[in-house]
Amino acid sequence: MTPRDSFKFFWSFGKSKVGVTLLAIFIIISVYVVFTYSPEYSRLIWNNPAAWEEYPKSVPPAWTSYFASKTPLETVFLSTDRPRVETMGTDRIYSWSLRYNYLADDLPTFVLLRIEQLKYNRAPPIINVALVRPDGVKIDLYTFIPPSPRPGEQPPYVRFETSPFRVKLESETQAVRAVSGFLFERYGLSISPSEVAATGIQRYIFGQMRPDKNFTVMKGTYEFQITMRVFDERDSFSKITVVLGGTVHGLMGTDTIGRDLAVGLLLGFPTSLFVGVVTSIFVTAVGAVLGTIGGYLGGRIDEIIQRAADIVNNVPLLPLTIFLIFVIGPSLANIVLVLVLFGWPGLTIVVRSVVLQVRESQFVEAARVLGSSTYRIVFLHVFPQVAPFIVAQMIFFVPNFILLEAALSFLGLGDPSLPTWGQLLELGFRNNAVYLGYWWWILPPGISIVAVAVVFVLIALGMEPVVNPRLRKR
Repeated sequence: MTPRDSFKFFWSFGKSKVGVTLLAIFIIISVYVVFTYSPEYSRLIWNNPAAWEEYPKSVPPAWTSYFASKTPLETVFLSTDRPRVETMGTDRIYSWSLRYNYLADDLPTFVLLRIEQLKYNRAPPIINVALVRPDGVKIDLYTFIPPSPRPGEQPPYVRFETSPFRVKLESETQAVRAVSGFLFERYGLSISPSEVAATGIQRYIFGQMRPDKNFTVMKGTYEFQITMRVFDERDSFSKITVVLGGTVHGLMGTDTIGRDLAVGLLLGFPTSLFVGVVTSIFVTAVGAVLGTIGGYLGGRIDEIIQRAADIVNNVPLLPLTIFLIFVIGPSLANIVLVLVLFGWPGLTIVVRSVVLQVRESQFVEAARVLGSSTYRIVFLHVFPQVAPFIVAQMIFFVPNFILLEAALSFLGLGDPSLPTWGQLLELGFRNNAVYLGYWWWILPPGISIVAVAVVFVLIALGMEPVVNPRLRKR
């Protein structure tokens, strides 16, 4: 069959079309991830707990709200825009009104204040945060003064330039005392600040008291009033944000430190495809070359190659890989290296048996009689006969190596600098995700591993009838 006829025959199978289509989708996703996320993303953001402080911890995906009996709260980000300005002598007072129509049945998991890129020239500004509830009650929650100038520091004094200032109000003594005072003034309840801190201020500032003295969510429009008093007209800042932590988040939920698991799944695509495809290519190249050389030349060279293949092939790959990665260190390059060093024998043995049959064919004998060199015979007459079989085996290898990498990552031996699906599973099991019912942490990466493996299996099954004429249907 010509290459064109082979492709038409391959494409005639439904499994081939499904496999190639899904593979194209996975490649597009991988390319998107490579060009969207910087090489330092894993180190600076993904593996940095501080970068995920503004996200809720261990919450399910947002789309689960369609199946819930109550209306959950999705994470809310309220940011400042142009302020209202009042002048008091040489001072200025900037004020903002951040409103949100609260319709959820759940309380926020946290209330966070973020301040970015603050610059002042004389004295630190004074920032105040107050909350006006739907019933008109105002609670002064928090007052903040940025750090004063350090000895020897020259104006303008820049704060929070590289890392924003973040504070969770429910853990601040000011906010806890303010809520304790609000409860006494509003409802006559004597609840100590320590008790308020234990139950969380969200229960009280976003709730209303029932006759049995329990609190339920008060729905309606809440207004965060933020004021900043500056003492120099040159003072400036980038943005102030109030975050209400949700009880659901994103497409795939979050883990115990708030990381968006949808991002982790995306980052796993290029890593899994890279390990599977690159390792398969190298293993196929080594196995095919050694098998072809041994099968065609025979003699002592063939004996050495086959004995080496027999020894390596009888060593269990996974336990040996675990031991070597533990010794030399977990990294993507080391994983690929170990898999290549110990993954070639199976293909070498099979290719040798095929080459032994091709070597005795009439066209090879004719080439020898005509004086063709060994190099010419191997690469122009022998190799083309076994190439389709080698390509099919290479495709079959890809899911095996993807699963091996996932197994190593699951055992904690994956590259720590790269998030992979196996790492997500390992972190999930380490944090008892199965026992706690965090299914969104376990199922998506597991399904992704199986899906990528099945794609290459479908393609390989479509290649089999092309390689082996006995499997073709008349």
